[in-house]
Amino acid sequence: MSEPVPIHIAAAIIADAAGRLLLVRKRGTQAFMQAGGKIESGETPEAALRRELAEELGLVVAAGAMRYLGQRSAPAANEPGHVVEAELFALPPLDAVTMGAEIEELVWLDVAAPGAVELAPLTRDHILPMHREALAHG
Repeated sequence: MSEPVPIHIAAAIIADAAGRLLLVRKRGTQAFMQAGGKIESGETPEAALRRELAEELGLVVAAGAMRYLGQRSAPAANEPGHVVEAELFALPPLDAVTMGAEIEELVWLDVAAPGAVELAPLTRDHILPMHREALAHG
């Protein structure tokens, strides 16, 4: 059995004033995840995320407005046999976004009661626990 092939991505942790997390579901997929995407050759993780946020949600994020939270790895939600290596960034709270390229649906998830929403492994196993801890410590 071969090793999982890594996919390098940058992902945004975006919350609203109530602490709910913004999650997106891309066209043709089932799992909800953070906005973001693949880091292209020669691109920094922050530049990749700024590009993806503009494409996916129409967000223009100023350079330096995101706070780097570190890297996490998880099985890829939409590419079997792959693992995502995600560079995670927090954005200041937002209350409104619009769906753009690739996005089929978006939700503001209550992390205390996520319900039956299908979550990507990175979101379920890393982002939700990280965000719950941040909310608990204010």
